[in-house]
Amino acid sequence: MNRLFLPADAPVDAAVRGFAFAHPGLVTLHEDPLYLTARDRHPDRRVGLLSGGGSGHEPLHAGFVGRGMLDAAVPGRVFASPHNRQVYEASRAAAGPDGVVHVVKNYTGDRINFGIAAERLRADGIPVRRVLVDDDLATDDAETATGRRGTGATVIVEKLLGGAADAGLGLDELAEAGAAFAAASRSIAVAGRAQTAPGRGGEAFALADGEIEYGVGIHGERAARTVPRPEFETLVDRMTGQVLDALPDTSGSVLLLVNGLGATTLLELYAVHDRVRHVLDKRGVDVAGQLVGTYVPALDMSGFSVTVTALRENWLDWWHAPALTPAFPVSETAR
Repeated sequence: MNRLFLPADAPVDAAVRGFAFAHPGLVTLHEDPLYLTARDRHPDRRVGLLSGGGSGHEPLHAGFVGRGMLDAAVPGRVFASPHNRQVYEASRAAAGPDGVVHVVKNYTGDRINFGIAAERLRADGIPVRRVLVDDDLATDDAETATGRRGTGATVIVEKLLGGAADAGLGLDELAEAGAAFAAASRSIAVAGRAQTAPGRGGEAFALADGEIEYGVGIHGERAARTVPRPEFETLVDRMTGQVLDALPDTSGSVLLLVNGLGATTLLELYAVHDRVRHVLDKRGVDVAGQLVGTYVPALDMSGFSVTVTALRENWLDWWHAPALTPAFPVSETAR
């Protein structure tokens, strides 16, 4: 069964056009090559911010284009990296007087294509730096050649970088801060049903009744192991504890993201949030900001992820700095 209602011809192009039609006051659509830019930016921003990656993760990244966050987003095909020409042209459009920062999730295709674009930009005399997001604990082992994947923490990194850029930080300062944001973030995801396989339809992989994928990826990558489904509290407690134990320091405040993977209801996500907060309270961890909702899905996968970022210094000011984008909640910037 194909659960996806998409046109057979160029579904990503159609979706990006529809997105631009829905938010004409916030974004500008560029179709050859395909990318989106923000219509407005803070006057103190000296460095442009750009991110991108495969489609199927909406609202990431296009939903975070706008004043206070990204200056441009580059969508690839479903679960596929954008072409380096898209990244190059979008970067030229987004760059500030001091250059551009690329926020890149740790996947081979993204690293290659953003890297090629960066070489071309430097040849043009445009300074560029990369912030690599690598928060996924499921691939945090010596057998994974590429290291931790980039997943839910990308939203947090993009928001913090947006606040820092609007505060006037320069290119190297932003690159250093972004690396620190990513280093202070960890995530883990589980799924009870796979996403629909693009093109052919049907579930991308099968799970028996009573099984879950513990450590699933946002492109539908299978976990290292399929496990019997625990009780709700046991599962959420294990995930939260694993994320906290992997962070270098949680003695201060944290940011928390409880993220749906596409087919998970808000009823479920708020119940997860309640249990995660229970665990954090028991461990004496203060939550200074949180997001609950579907921010980095894997198409229509049934599951969720938990991300925690350990805050430092003035990071909370950047989290609450004003932002106006299609998808970032205004309530998180209006405190």
